[in-house]
Order: sequence, then C-alpha cells, then structure tokens
Amino acid sequence: MADTPVLDLIMSMNADAVEASSLDPKTLMLVRIAALVAMDAPPVSYLLNLEFAGELEVEAEDVQGVLAAVAPLVGTPRVVAAASKMVRALGIELDLEALDARVPEA
Repeated sequence: MADTPVLDLIMSMNADAVEASSLDPKTLMLVRIAALVAMDAPPVSYLLNLEFAGELEVEAEDVQGVLAAVAPLVGTPRVVAAASKMVRALGIELDLEALDARVPEA
C-alpha cells in the first residue's frame, strides 16, 4: 500500500487529464492555473499544479501571463491572493522593501 494514496490519486488524475485533453499539456496547465485563480484555490492546490506544470515546461512568465489575462475577469484582489498563495506554496520569500519602493505614495 502506498504511503501517499491521496497524492498518488491526484497525480494520476492530473496525468489522465493531460492524456484526455485535446489541448497541448502546457496550455492545459495554464488553463488549470486560471481555473485555480477563479476558484480562489488554497496554496496546496497551487503547489500540486505548479509542480506538475514545471514538469511540462511551464515557465514563471507563462503563469504571470495567465494572472494578467484573468485579472479583468476575476478582479485584482483575487489575482493578488492567487499570487500570494503561489508564493507561499512554493516557499518563495519576497523582498517586501523592494515591493514597497515601487508603490506610489498617496
């Protein structure tokens, strides 16, 4: 019996989705990331999908493009929340001082 049956099932379902879709694997993962943003998915969903996307050669710039594309539809707060969840899921540390320097003063 596997030590991670749920994770194994999820990875198997992801592989089956790639196989069953008429989209190329990279496009499929970008669509799935867009769906996660629209659903306000938790960080672990981003972690699983971004890891799988990385295996399919989806680059950070591709994910940024998805966020830009869905922002007018789902709204800025949802896109910012999604980006934050991706950062948490991947364990990336942001340079908040650099970000703060880019925000114009009111």
